[in-house]
Amino acid sequence: MSLPEVKLSDPKALRGYAHPLRMALIGLLRQQGPMTATQAAERLGESVPNCSFHLRQLAKYGLAERAPGADARERPWRATALNTSWDDASDDPQTRAAVDELSAVQLALYVRKAEGFLSRRAEESTAWRAVTGFADRPVYVTVDEMAALRARIDALLTEYDDRIADPAKRPAGSRKVSLIHLALLADAPDLGEQEGDR
Repeated sequence: MSLPEVKLSDPKALRGYAHPLRMALIGLLRQQGPMTATQAAERLGESVPNCSFHLRQLAKYGLAERAPGADARERPWRATALNTSWDDASDDPQTRAAVDELSAVQLALYVRKAEGFLSRRAEESTAWRAVTGFADRPVYVTVDEMAALRARIDALLTEYDDRIADPAKRPAGSRKVSLIHLALLADAPDLGEQEGDR
């Protein structure tokens, strides 16, 4: 199963999503389902007007929408998809700058998430500590090999997508694990590298 996805390409939409509270709101709607700005504010420790404003901004970029409410006064929001992606292959300077801005906000969120996990890791069972944590592994690959490797990793993770959308499909003892992909070029290319390798 492939998750429903919103793909951002417009620089304004990319910058619109590049906000920690907006990312938190979308994450909350995806994990806990439709909720009002008041409910979101309570869960995130934010003000209702602030959450309401940012939910309207997310709707402007196609990331959130109004959901049917329990009554005429209740006005819940829901995420439009379970995944947000964007293309980093544009040569347009505005798009590249917007992608860099969004990536910087996302990286800061990853760092906070990793620090939070590290602070409570000792409280986890030995079994969970053995299969989580931090590691890196260098690989020497061409652009085509790197693309194929990413596709293989994505295909492997897709096998678990139905558990995101349907909690009934989660086996007993399962927990949400954040697998964070960082594919970082280690250094500048050597002068001796061929142009096709870049």
